[in-house]
Amino acid sequence: MSIGRLQPVIIILSAVAGTCLGVVVPWGGWSSLIEIFLMLMLYVLFLSVDLRAIAKSFSNVRFTTAALCLNFVFTPIVAWMLGVAFFPDSPQLAMGIMMLLVTPCTDWYLVFTGISRGNVELGMSILPLNLILQVLLLPVYLMLFMGSRVDIDAASMIADVAVVLIVPFATSVITKVLLGKRKAFERTVSERRDDTQVLFLCLAVLVMFASEGRALLDNLSLLLTVFVPLVIFFVLLLVVSQGVGRALRFPYADRTALTFTSLARNSLLSLAIAVAEFPDQPLVTLTLVIGPLIELPVLTMVSHLLLREAPDAEPRVRCPRSRPR
Repeated sequence: MSIGRLQPVIIILSAVAGTCLGVVVPWGGWSSLIEIFLMLMLYVLFLSVDLRAIAKSFSNVRFTTAALCLNFVFTPIVAWMLGVAFFPDSPQLAMGIMMLLVTPCTDWYLVFTGISRGNVELGMSILPLNLILQVLLLPVYLMLFMGSRVDIDAASMIADVAVVLIVPFATSVITKVLLGKRKAFERTVSERRDDTQVLFLCLAVLVMFASEGRALLDNLSLLLTVFVPLVIFFVLLLVVSQGVGRALRFPYADRTALTFTSLARNSLLSLAIAVAEFPDQPLVTLTLVIGPLIELPVLTMVSHLLLREAPDAEPRVRCPRSRPR
């Protein structure tokens, strides 16, 4: 049975374990492993995602347009406004908030969509576009909104971002060319992709919190500092995404998919880039580490809130079909 439904709990446990480990063992030099585990997770993701899904996502024009506008137009403006309002004298914190909020999630948003009885297939169709656009646009957003406050090497950042995306993508293409037509390979990818992605995701989270565990405990006040703007963001995006979904007359399942693809953020991708590009700016990385501590409980509460409107009272649980012996 897939452990995908337990992903939020497992991620939180990984974060706690990583923090404890970071206090006992000095893991600061291991932060580069975050990028490695993230790339391995993306490799598995690319193996299982048919890039023709990009064309499929355009078949639902209203959903795709709404999701892209929320994630890549509305959200960056909100992130910039929150940075200006709450951190006018702290460019590093503003940078951390910006990097966290302009990168849509590519993994656990599907788990919460399923828990909330949302349209997982529709949410998955937007995943390739979200992944590609966030990687391409992150340097643009930082230059546009933060260029006057922080010294940013655009060429270096674009190179780092390209490596994070291109290496796992190219490797997955080569793997598919060599093994893609073998039934055993297809069966393994189909049956193990979710668990493998969770494994690499949890390893990345573990290392992320282990590498910053001591710094995080020494700066617990930062959790409260970041808490208010992030909660404002999540509440605002919840209200706006639900309002957009209702205005476009989306059914509950589609509206829920839109909400979670708008709410969930890709802190690991941002952190991997921050570790490579801003190693001497610890507040940026700490902000990105704190993000999931606030985000995951919020997404859990939102899922329970939305379930009150679901057609059925309980979330669907898909059990694997028994195979004939």
